[in-house]
Amino acid sequence: MRALLLLVVLTVSTPALANHPGELLDETMAAKEPAFEPADRRPPAIELRTVDDLEFDLHDLEDKVVVLTFLPEGCGPPCADQQALLVEVQEAIEITPMRDMISFVTVASPDSPVAPSANDANWLTVTPRDPEAVAEMSAEWAELSSRGGEEPMAYVLDRGARQAGIFHGTSFAWVNMVLYINGLTNAHPPESGLLDRIWDLFQ
Repeated sequence: MRALLLLVVLTVSTPALANHPGELLDETMAAKEPAFEPADRRPPAIELRTVDDLEFDLHDLEDKVVVLTFLPEGCGPPCADQQALLVEVQEAIEITPMRDMISFVTVASPDSPVAPSANDANWLTVTPRDPEAVAEMSAEWAELSSRGGEEPMAYVLDRGARQAGIFHGTSFAWVNMVLYINGLTNAHPPESGLLDRIWDLFQ
């Protein structure tokens, strides 16, 4: 039933949403989903060493649309509930051709409850070696929002690791995030401008 509903929604809604974020996608989603906030600032870099002594660099995923969340220590039920909602998003995406174009990334403290994903192949759980890093990164990324507040945020990055949009808390409809991701995957990958190339030199 969910697959049929998603197929109908994507078929009806894609023409309105399949634009680059700088054009109509952000405005359309902001009008449709109160928990959505457009954000077009370049996001902070994430380069860290994990507890497993592996290196993680968010730039390595720049050919994909990325759904990024943070689970700092003590976040508790709000983060757990958001993760469960994102599992619904992932399950919906798994039945579409988008599944190979998306990567879910959760940066989590060691004691954070991480929801089981529908497909571990496109959901990475990254635990930094530095125990303070998750809270610091979460606070740094939260500055991208003009709303403030204590609710966890889910960041959707378009290809090229540019900021695309923020979904706040757990009140957003999973289908709206799926539609937003669908709009990003249908857009042409953004070309790097001069400022982007200069920025990349310092990463």
